[in-house]
Amino acid sequence: MDVISIVIGLIGGLAIGGILVGVLLKKNIEKRSEHIIKDAETDAEVIKKEKILQAKEKFLQMRTEHEKKINEKNKHISQTENRIKQKESSLSQKLSEVNRKDKDLENQRKNLTKKNEILSKKQSDLEKLHRKQVEALENISNISAEEAKTQLIDALKDEARTDALAYVKDIADEARINASKEAKKIVVQTIQRVATEHAIENSVSVFNIESDELKGRIIGREGRNIRALESATGVEIIVDDTPEAIILSCFDPVRREIARMSLHQLVTDGRIHPARIEEVVRKVGKQIEEEILEVGKRTTIDLGIHGLNPALIRMVGRMKYRSSYGQNLLQHSREVANLCATMAAELGLNVKQAKRAGLLHDIGKVPEDEPEIPHAILGMKLAEKHGEKPAVCNAIGAHHDEIEMTSLISPVVQVCDAISGARPGARREVVESYIQRLKDMEDLAQGHDGVTKAFAIQAGRELRVMVEASKVTDKDAENLSFEISQKIQNEMIYPGQVKVAVIRETRAVSFAK
Repeated sequence: MDVISIVIGLIGGLAIGGILVGVLLKKNIEKRSEHIIKDAETDAEVIKKEKILQAKEKFLQMRTEHEKKINEKNKHISQTENRIKQKESSLSQKLSEVNRKDKDLENQRKNLTKKNEILSKKQSDLEKLHRKQVEALENISNISAEEAKTQLIDALKDEARTDALAYVKDIADEARINASKEAKKIVVQTIQRVATEHAIENSVSVFNIESDELKGRIIGREGRNIRALESATGVEIIVDDTPEAIILSCFDPVRREIARMSLHQLVTDGRIHPARIEEVVRKVGKQIEEEILEVGKRTTIDLGIHGLNPALIRMVGRMKYRSSYGQNLLQHSREVANLCATMAAELGLNVKQAKRAGLLHDIGKVPEDEPEIPHAILGMKLAEKHGEKPAVCNAIGAHHDEIEMTSLISPVVQVCDAISGARPGARREVVESYIQRLKDMEDLAQGHDGVTKAFAIQAGRELRVMVEASKVTDKDAENLSFEISQKIQNEMIYPGQVKVAVIRETRAVSFAK
């Protein structure tokens, strides 16, 4: 019984203790909550004040900027108003000046009216007096005024006719005396205006290199690189003891330029081997074709010639790589065009047509197929084909008297062509005949079956002939070499001896995919 009472007492004590602990914890939590709430309210109040301050600062900043803009606008408006006031003042001054001038003009008009009235009155008095004098003269001479006027006019006509005939005769005599002198004067003035230097084409170019070490790389192992380059371009490459220089020898300036540009790209790139050489030569050949078109366009623009057919523009560009008796054909044509323009201006002819005919007069020298007809006739046919006017076509065809001249421009082109070519130092007959001999040698070799390319090198002492391996066998190559040498010996005139080398190459190409 006592134990139960004790247990009950303990349980009751524990319950009362738990209740007291819960009450104390609740009060403690409430106090902490109130403290947290007060802290939060204090922080919120601080944040609120900070935001209010920031808003006030932003507002002040915006108001300052707004006031600044308003002041600037007001300043601009005041400046505009000042300008308007100045203009109004100037306009008022001008208006007053105009009003004053109007008054002066009105006064002058009134004065002129009065003077006109006085003059008209005097004129009428003079007419009356003149009529009286005429009547008095008619009474004295027994001839009317109309009859006297007719007799006077007839007498003046006869006298004027006699004087005019004498004057015309004097002018004709003076013109015959001075014609030759004036013509020479025009030609001399024309030459003086367009005097230019003449570029004489050579058959050798020098390619400069940075060091002699590159010569070995250009030659290649056992000379394979230099042989590949000579086969691809048709240019003889001379590598000798000349320091930092390689000589390119070929009569054709196009081939020489292709070889020079190809060497430049190969040396710059550093990769020099036969396959790369052939690739570069093909690319450079395309670049030369593009450059020919660009040169033609630039030439027509420089001379002020418009509306030229693209085919003719390309032919003009090809003139850069063609020489006529040692004289560069493009420079010769440009000079003839300028000479024609100057002379046509002096003679009062069509300057544009004269310049056009002067530029195109030698296009018959640069076609790709080169048929066996005079270059003047060929040039005329090309000009007619590409829509040039009849006067220009006639001037092209008649500048060497192959056809009859039907236009005044034709003799002008003929004379200017002679002036450009006959100037001392302009041409060299020997170079032209030499180049023609080498071209004939190449054409003779290319006329055989299986021949793809033929290059005359070493100043015509060697002829290299490239043949297709599928069409020409090794035995055929020997026979072909003999046939070409015999044909050269029988049909051509040349100094010394000519070495004919037929080159046959077989390649097997496959691709791994």
